[in-house]
Amino acid sequence: MAANTAKRHKLSYEKRKALYGYGFIGLWLLGTLFFFLIPLVKSFWYSFNEVSIGEGKMITTFVGLDKYSFVLNADPNYTTYLKNMLLETLWKTPLVLIFSLFIAVILNQKFRGRTLARAIFFLPVIIATGPVYKIINGDMSSTGNTGASQFSTMFSTDLVGELLQFLGIYGLSDNMSTMISTVADNIFGIVWASGIQILIFLAALQNIPPSAREAAQVEGATAWEYFWKITFPYVSPFILANLIFTVIDSFTSPTNTVMGRILAMKEDWKFGEASAMAWIYFAIVLAAIGLVTFIVNKFIYYEVD
Repeated sequence: MAANTAKRHKLSYEKRKALYGYGFIGLWLLGTLFFFLIPLVKSFWYSFNEVSIGEGKMITTFVGLDKYSFVLNADPNYTTYLKNMLLETLWKTPLVLIFSLFIAVILNQKFRGRTLARAIFFLPVIIATGPVYKIINGDMSSTGNTGASQFSTMFSTDLVGELLQFLGIYGLSDNMSTMISTVADNIFGIVWASGIQILIFLAALQNIPPSAREAAQVEGATAWEYFWKITFPYVSPFILANLIFTVIDSFTSPTNTVMGRILAMKEDWKFGEASAMAWIYFAIVLAAIGLVTFIVNKFIYYEVD
């Protein structure tokens, strides 16, 4: 009798705990339903319709793929912005990963001021908002704060380009000059976009067992050999995670012209065109992430127990 009573109390306690769990995730479920899934379905439906406003409600007229055809063939800016964004992501992503890994290796060493250095490189993640980025990057007119140009001069991103030009490197060839100029003018953007990646790489480096370094020292391995034989295999799984994050972060950047074009169409009450642009963009981003994952996953070292 006592055993049955205890069992009933135990089941009752487990049910209460389950209800607590459902209560906690209930808010997330409601938010996902009303603020994500429903707008997602509506935007997909709008992309096949001519949308207008009438008598306090949306009036939709089904037009099939006309909006997609307009976006790809008739819109004067979307395809150009999309091409430029893809090219920028293509060259910027490897630089962000290389820079992040390089800085993470340095920050993993023991030196005075290491905590401050880590905080400085992670600071952009905390203040990474569109207006702040534009002010520091020198784009004062879009923020309405034209009187703060002296502040943005401290973060001028063309100083490296001027130095390279002074050294005569720009005279090598037109293609080399353009490439160096593009990278030099975007150094601040590369540093700004590397905070999370540095943190992830740093966590991976701290998981390397001390015995691995001790064994490498006993074998007489150089720092170069230690990096490629020990460090790189340990951090390689995190390269894929950082790669996917960097691609997504680039496609959703506050300076992304494609997103700006979509928002401009939405603000102009052209919901059908804006939705078609957004879904085309989403499909391209998804395909890019899938392709990158498929290719890079073949070169990643996974530890097998």
